[in-house]
Amino acid sequence: MTTTAASTAPRWFTDTRMRILVAEESQSLIEAEARQASMPPLHVHHAEDEVFYVLEGALSLFTPGATVELSPGDAAFAPRGIPHTYRVESATARWIVTTTSGGFASFVEETSCPAENDGYAPLEAMAAPEVLGAAAARHDIEILGPPGARP
Repeated sequence: MTTTAASTAPRWFTDTRMRILVAEESQSLIEAEARQASMPPLHVHHAEDEVFYVLEGALSLFTPGATVELSPGDAAFAPRGIPHTYRVESATARWIVTTTSGGFASFVEETSCPAENDGYAPLEAMAAPEVLGAAAARHDIEILGPPGARP
């Protein structure tokens, strides 16, 4: 049985707009959208695998020793325990992220806020790095480096 998230309203998660579509203990499904050069901190999920599926635009997924270029219709797997990050390569990109636990959706919920408009979060609405790191740790995600760092 799949449960839809209580609210699929857009949220500002760092510099990304996200909609939590499914959030269960065993899985999450999130729609994400960001602008060119958006790149989260280098991180590793210790308790879940992650899959990226690009709907619009282009992403690069960085893992140790590999870079995967993703365009609409492409998907990539980021297994648990492997450091990774991604970067938006097009003017904007929209993609689906699915994980094999609900930890990531809980992390997004905890560190985001409801989007106040159709744009992206202003700097003052983004969680501070220490807040992001502490919340990530509570959800078995380890921040390994700042945005821009690669494995």
